[in-house]
Amino acid sequence: MEIKIGVNNIPRELSIETQATADEVEQALRTAITEGGLLTLTDEKGRRVVVPAAQVGYLDLGKEHSRPVGFGAV
Repeated sequence: MEIKIGVNNIPRELSIETQATADEVEQALRTAITEGGLLTLTDEKGRRVVVPAAQVGYLDLGKEHSRPVGFGAV
């Protein structure tokens, strides 16, 4: 799934591709906000993105990818 993160006072948004579900990402943000900590997400290549939870302006949770089955054309 593609996730776009809007960070306060930063004109560009962060965009990452991750295997996490929308519910997992939302829960990670809720936990980070309540603990006053960092939102940490891992992308598909294993890189970590760390953002101070208090600075997150918005999360745009894209459509979750479904794995194609068989040999059909895309």
